[in-house]
Amino acid sequence: MARTRDPDLGEVSVALFTRDLRVRDNPVLAAAAERGPVVPLFVIDRGMEGFVSANRAVFLVKTLEDLRAGLRDRGADLVIRRGGAVEEVCRVAAQAGARRVHLAADVSGYAQRREAELDRALAAGGRELVVHRGSITAVPPGLLTPQGKDHFAVFTPYFRRWWQQRPGRPTEAPTRLRMPPMACGRIPRADTLRPGRVSPDLPRGGETAGLERLRRWADDVPGYAGESDRMDRDGTSRLSPYLHFGCLSPRQVMATVGSEGEGATSFLRQLAWRDFHHQVLAARPETARVDYRPHADRWREDPEELAAWREGRTGYPIVDAGMRQLAREGWMHNRARLIAASFLTKTLYQDWRHGAAHFLRLLVDGDVANNQLNWQWAAGTGTDTRPNRILNPISQAHRHDPDGSYVRRYVAELAGVPGGAVHEPWRLDPEQRRGLDYPEPLVDLAEGRHRFLTARGRA
Repeated sequence: MARTRDPDLGEVSVALFTRDLRVRDNPVLAAAAERGPVVPLFVIDRGMEGFVSANRAVFLVKTLEDLRAGLRDRGADLVIRRGGAVEEVCRVAAQAGARRVHLAADVSGYAQRREAELDRALAAGGRELVVHRGSITAVPPGLLTPQGKDHFAVFTPYFRRWWQQRPGRPTEAPTRLRMPPMACGRIPRADTLRPGRVSPDLPRGGETAGLERLRRWADDVPGYAGESDRMDRDGTSRLSPYLHFGCLSPRQVMATVGSEGEGATSFLRQLAWRDFHHQVLAARPETARVDYRPHADRWREDPEELAAWREGRTGYPIVDAGMRQLAREGWMHNRARLIAASFLTKTLYQDWRHGAAHFLRLLVDGDVANNQLNWQWAAGTGTDTRPNRILNPISQAHRHDPDGSYVRRYVAELAGVPGGAVHEPWRLDPEQRRGLDYPEPLVDLAEGRHRFLTARGRA
């Protein structure tokens, strides 16, 4: 039964949290609280349960706990419901007597369908869905378009326009929230959302942890341009999980980083890449599954090679180090992602969807737009203007991990091999190779050509 609105309290609204799990610079929460009491709501819906991995479930639960603490500090709480998103939102809105539900726009096919279905269902009950377009990305998808088209297909012209669109300053969290009486529900355990093996060295979830990481990162921004591709150094922000779950807003990150200097410019370019992929997926949601620019040729199927790649047993140390970092941390260095993706799709010539699925199983920052479209970029089926580019794992290793420190950190079998020699263990003399329990390379990269070893029966 709907509650009778008390005119002294103002109008009740629902703030539906999705990928904006924070109290600071949150347009959804701010707008919902502006008119009166607010019901902060998070729905563990069936569509989300199909996407959440074991690693992301752990991060999500910690993030929800932190969000609840932040809301309680301000006089409210987080309402947790489990079931169909549309049904649960409508039920909570009716129970609270809410006239409006506020929601951050998102870009996946599922998110777009959810928004449309929720709009229809609320309207049928005499309620309004208010959608906020500037919460998940710095520049809303669809705001920047080339003449006569619905999205940019090439990054560089998009970036030129993106750079001119300066978002406003981030807003502070509401100091006080009013909330009508509601049964809030428990935050579930991570293993009830998605059972399975959890990576041992996951980052800590939540807005508090994200802000701490952002403050530390601010001191390192000036060196980003020269350090971000160095795999042996901690030269990247590691903010991607916090952006994916919305523990931080892009505006907060941009305001902290600033725009002065080569390091800040280089870092903001990466945020622009994130927005670029979001605007592509918003316009072409099917590209989460199908080629953006189809190839006429066919992918190879070799389950044994695919398993070796997944498990970090390709015989190419730089590839294997990246895959083992992924398994250990639920995160992977950005350069390692490119090398591993190129190796699977351009060297082994396996379908990018196999790689994308494996990454989504493990990545804490597993994001449909960034993951799928970066994989398509690496595979030559996406927005890369040079679709035939190949990242040679040996040259990439010597360039971005010159002393081999990154490899030795993650490939225990090679921890005793000194310097850059660790990248080509097959070149060690027999005495040095004795006792190394490390596989031979899956493929031969002789003469700069990526071909399969004839000993494996490949042409």
